[in-house]
Amino acid sequence: MLILLPPSEGKSGPSQGPRLALASLSFPELTDTRKEIADALVRLCTGSATKARTTLGISARQDDELERNRCLLSAPTAPAGQIYTGVLYEALDLATLDARARRRAASDVAIASALFGLVRVTDRIPAYRLSGDTTLPGIGKLASAWREPVAEAIRAAAGRGVVLDLRSSAYVALGPVPADLAQRTAIARVLQEKGGKRSIVSHHNKATKGRLVRGLLTEPKPRTVVDLAGALGDAGYRVELEPPRAEDKPWTLDVIVKEL
Repeated sequence: MLILLPPSEGKSGPSQGPRLALASLSFPELTDTRKEIADALVRLCTGSATKARTTLGISARQDDELERNRCLLSAPTAPAGQIYTGVLYEALDLATLDARARRRAASDVAIASALFGLVRVTDRIPAYRLSGDTTLPGIGKLASAWREPVAEAIRAAAGRGVVLDLRSSAYVALGPVPADLAQRTAIARVLQEKGGKRSIVSHHNKATKGRLVRGLLTEPKPRTVVDLAGALGDAGYRVELEPPRAEDKPWTLDVIVKEL
């Protein structure tokens, strides 16, 4: 099984740890692109602060993010599952999973990254600032740089298993699940139901996704998308599964909640 997660804008910078070693990261086929993007990001943040802020979409109050990027290649690293600290990762709470579930997370979860393409939760990375929709000087649109290599990395990581895609649209653009995997891929949405009406609520949507991944990691590994829906049901979620509309389209898996 392969569970694809978005990164989080919030990151925790470790105070100690080994420096970044690109060659040690999972998905080694992405190493060359990672190096090109990392070098371009360091160059950007070493130059004009005004240009760097505009490119990264930050204000002068966030100049500590520029310093993080300048020191990217020498900064301390920690496992990616500890670096990302957003709502989804707080709800997933990897550190409190039992040993078996943590092993599942290490083997089954991949996190999308504008800087690294894809990483496993155990890969050691530094804190950084770079969003998926950035156009980086010397690289261009990150979606163009990552689209093909990330898609191929997803294909290799998925093997013959089920793919659950929980990424946001900006990170899907960095590497869509290949069309030939569509029949065993589910795009999950979290919908809140109130008064007979359903809506997506962004912040709580992320928290619910973190909790449902946590639940999945404690259930037997599903072999089909139908099994996946069943596993979520066993974990206590109300799920509606919509079959693909065409051979190259994925399943839609809606998780319906009343309270987020």
